Formats: sequence, structure tokens, C-alpha cells
Amino acid sequence: MKLMRVGPLGQEKPAILDKDGKVRDLSAHVNDISGDAISPEGLAKIAAIDPTSLPEVAVDRIGACVAGTGKFICIGLNYSDHAAETGAAVPPEPVIFMKATSAICGPNDDVLIPRGSEKTDWEVELGVVIGKTAKYVSEADAMDYVAGYCVSHDVSERAFQTERSGQWTKGKSCDTFGPIGPWLVTKDEIANPHDLKMWLSVNGKMMQDGSSKTMVYGVAHVVSYLSQFMSLHPGDVISTGTPPGVGLGMKPPQFLKVGDVVELGIEGLGTQKQTFKADV
Repeated sequence: MKLMRVGPLGQEKPAILDKDGKVRDLSAHVNDISGDAISPEGLAKIAAIDPTSLPEVAVDRIGACVAGTGKFICIGLNYSDHAAETGAAVPPEPVIFMKATSAICGPNDDVLIPRGSEKTDWEVELGVVIGKTAKYVSEADAMDYVAGYCVSHDVSERAFQTERSGQWTKGKSCDTFGPIGPWLVTKDEIANPHDLKMWLSVNGKMMQDGSSKTMVYGVAHVVSYLSQFMSLHPGDVISTGTPPGVGLGMKPPQFLKVGDVVELGIEGLGTQKQTFKADV
């Protein structure tokens, strides 16, 4: 299934994309794409509904594909070829950092370049959405806790991230730096999350043209690993890293400016498009 949230910011309603590409209103059956609705039982109930029996929705805006996200967790340097382009070694364990949930926005919303930014960068990533509480889970059981996948754009301000003292989080958490969606695609639709084409373009020029094949620590490993340190709850999002082609890795480095248009997508998970504007 392809689940989504549509409508004005703060007023999104749950919806499902039918086989003909029509958006259907789910609000008579679930309050939102969150919590119990994305548990294994909740997803089974939605799957039993005939989408053609639901009213069609006129879509003016697509919101973030999941609501109620308590944690937005990111995995750094998790693609071997991306680590190489940044001059970093593949880490011996997953690198974990947090992205503020206030960064979350819709897949086609404008992205705001923060005040003082000189090095705003792009990163297409595979997002993993948790469907039930995970704590101390084994890698063998980890996929039982995954509701599905989404496109995640881990927008980054590199000077804030690495040239200011402290953690990466402040370079990752600016408002609008976390577009997710358009859909939460349930895991049954994705045969192998480690063999998906991933791409991103800036102003029509292809910058990232990679694959999740080069992911170092796979989805099950990451979910299990994180659950040893913190409980994962329904609606939590894990952004699992990016393939090469980021602005930081170019010679010379290239960064985003006001007016730039970024488009990105992942095979089977949909596409995003954002215009970058100044945060005044």
C-alpha cells in the first residue's frame, strides 16, 4: 500500500493511493497515518478496505507521509561510496545523529535556507518508518517492527554541521530540512530495500545517481542496533544514509542557493521536488 497525508499544513487527512493513481480519503477509517494505524494490525485493517469504495480526494498539497514522529534518527556515512567521496573511513558501527522533528515537512514544500547559511547541501536517503515499539530486538526479528519506507531528503548545512563546535544535529535540524514522502510504502511492496535506484538533481542536473546496494549497515541491522540504545516507537523515522554526489564531495564543493530547485526520488517510493528559499 501507498499511504499518504494530504491537505494544508496542520490539517492533513489520511489517504491511500489506489492502483490507478487516484488519492482516496481514509479519514472514515483512521485518524491519521500514525500510531496504531501503522501497526501490523492497523495496516492489515487498511489493507482489507477496497480503495475504490473510498471518496476521491483533490490534492492541493501532500504532507509528510507519517504523523506523530517522536524521533527522527539519521545514520551517517552509511554508504561506502559516499564515505569515500567525503574522505572518511567506513565507521566500525553505525554513526547515529538526530534530526529535530520540527524539520519535518511535506515532499514538495519549499525548503528554507537558514540565516547565515553558506553551505546548504542535499542528500537523498531511504527512510524507514517504525510500526510498533522496538526495544532490544534481534536483527533476525527487526523487520517485524518496520511499517514501511519513504523518500527522505536529509538537507544539511555543512558549516553548521562540521565547522561549529559540537554535534552534527544543528546542521541537520533547521526548519524544513526534513521532507519525507510522498508516500509511506508498506514493506510488502518493496522486495529488497537494499537494491533500489536513488537519484537527485539540482536545477535539472543529475547530482546523485546511486543505489541502496552500497549501504553498509542494512535496514534490519540498523533497526536492531538502534533498539539496543533507545526504544523505537510507531511513527519514528530512520534516515539511513546517502549515496555519493553530495555538494560537499564535489571539487570544488557546490552548495544550494535561493531559487534552486531540487528533485529526488527512490525506485518504488515516489519523488519529491523542492524550491529553496531564504528563511527571513
